[in-house]
Amino acid sequence: MAHSETSPMEGSKRTLEEYHINEVVGFALPHPLEELPPAFEGWLRIARSLPKLIENGQLREEVEKLPTLSIDELNGHRLQRLAHLTLGYITMAYVWNRGDGDVRKVLPRNIAVPYCQLSDKLGLPPILSYADCVLANWKKKDPNGPMTYENMDILFSFPGGDCGKGFFLVSLLVEIAASSAIQAVPTVCSAVQHQDQKALEKAFRDIAKSLDDAKTYFQRMRDFVDPNQFFNVLRIYLSGWKNNPKLPEGLLYEGVWDTPKMYSGGSAGQSSIFQCLDILLGIKHEKGSPAEFLQEMREYMPPAHHNFLRSLESGPSVRDFVKSRGNEDVQKAYNECVNGLLSLRSFHLGIVKTYIIDPSKKQHGGGSQSEEPSENRGTGGTDLMSFLKSVKDATKEVLLNSPSV
Repeated sequence: MAHSETSPMEGSKRTLEEYHINEVVGFALPHPLEELPPAFEGWLRIARSLPKLIENGQLREEVEKLPTLSIDELNGHRLQRLAHLTLGYITMAYVWNRGDGDVRKVLPRNIAVPYCQLSDKLGLPPILSYADCVLANWKKKDPNGPMTYENMDILFSFPGGDCGKGFFLVSLLVEIAASSAIQAVPTVCSAVQHQDQKALEKAFRDIAKSLDDAKTYFQRMRDFVDPNQFFNVLRIYLSGWKNNPKLPEGLLYEGVWDTPKMYSGGSAGQSSIFQCLDILLGIKHEKGSPAEFLQEMREYMPPAHHNFLRSLESGPSVRDFVKSRGNEDVQKAYNECVNGLLSLRSFHLGIVKTYIIDPSKKQHGGGSQSEEPSENRGTGGTDLMSFLKSVKDATKEVLLNSPSV
């Protein structure tokens, strides 16, 4: 077990803060900034008018006219995250443009150089990831108002109307709802350490409730995101250049590297919440592609979050403790957490069917899935249905058979 003072096993709130985990918004960035220093006005101007520039056929020309800026003025984590988000949006728009197959294979140096330098500073990849478009892409309309869909907006948009707003904000609200599960993680670890069954049972119940709340938010996806707009428009701008037949060699970042690089697009696999709960509950993913993909997705998380997962893995097994003590109430509460996660994952499968599989079939005249495998890949580059089914099966496997269940 890790005994550093920042181990989540110590059970303190301060620990979570050190891992950049906020009490209110969890893994999301608290109070994202909206303005960059005046020198970077050109970046913001383009990022704020992407749909119009793409529609008018001016996007690429505008991007190519930008000067190459030094990032020295971009000090502080939140300012760097805003700049990274801005360049991420510009990069996706530049590469995919109208989404009609006219793809750019080279990112010009005036964007590539500052983007890669910023990425290096933040420990994030130079592509729009979940950490950007979900965790750092939000604001409250009324700063004193509640964290509700109605009082929130995203900072930048792709073509496709309000589809992006619905997709990113609902994902963010799921994160925020599940953040109280993350707040309970140190309590669980400390309860295991001190063999405190009562505290453990309560913490499990808190996690189960939080997962239930997260599912309630997740269900709102269908209210705000149109499947056809998502499949035919938004999804294109979220696609990466790894396992992507449209960019088989990846993207060349001019002035940074001599060879093209491959990066996955934004994916729910990059959310730290679910990987954190997998570790906590002892859910082991199938060796091979699911486990490898989830491990790889950690490289797309802010390093502090990635480190949090690592330190959690170095602790004792919570599941083994629950199993060995044979306390019915604790086992029941543990199973409630697993079932909560299972329920979310089943719902996610349904969402993928609605937003990717069905529109793909419709587009290809109802053919079988196997005829068009590339259409059924997630923006992260995985074969979605088989990946999610395997993740769901792994979750089901850890349920404990206590006499009362």
